[in-house]
Amino acid sequence: MGKIFILRHGQDEDNAKLILNGRRNKPLTDLGRKQAKIVASKLSSYTIDVIYSSPLKRAFETAEIIARELGLKEVIPYDDIIERDFGILTGKPIADIPKYATKILTTDQVNYFLEAKDAEDFPTLYKHGGKVLENIRKIHPNETVLLVAHGDIGKMIRAVYRGWTWEEGLKTPYFDNTGILELTFEQEML
Repeated sequence: MGKIFILRHGQDEDNAKLILNGRRNKPLTDLGRKQAKIVASKLSSYTIDVIYSSPLKRAFETAEIIARELGLKEVIPYDDIIERDFGILTGKPIADIPKYATKILTTDQVNYFLEAKDAEDFPTLYKHGGKVLENIRKIHPNETVLLVAHGDIGKMIRAVYRGWTWEEGLKTPYFDNTGILELTFEQEML
């Protein structure tokens, strides 16, 4: 039986300052490094066969810490799990979302901007998440895979897995730094 863990990276410099990072490439904070070590301890009860990571520093550094703690030799960069492009909102304070977004979905802890100049939309990200899920299931059907990614793509991969719409995926509880989403595949589902 294959299993995929989707892990959101540890806190980075933008997260700490309440800045919308998107594809900005900021490193982890000291807290983010501690979060990575704590989550590695939680994952130690599983046999992780392979770790893929977004190429952005905050995710890759999180993945490297986890790999080191679990005794795995490598982290494989995986461009397809990079954070969505935030367009005009990249680098802006979270409080500025209403200034730049034409459509917003308010959830328990996050205001998701659905339309903003040059930002990747969620229907596109949802399709992209489906391709990621299909590829990982095909390449590693009976292995346990850790994807160290970002909040938006992580939620979209889980939405595809659950058969939810992208809107339903966004309305699920907040995906905090080093939060884990677990997806399990039975042999006959492949």
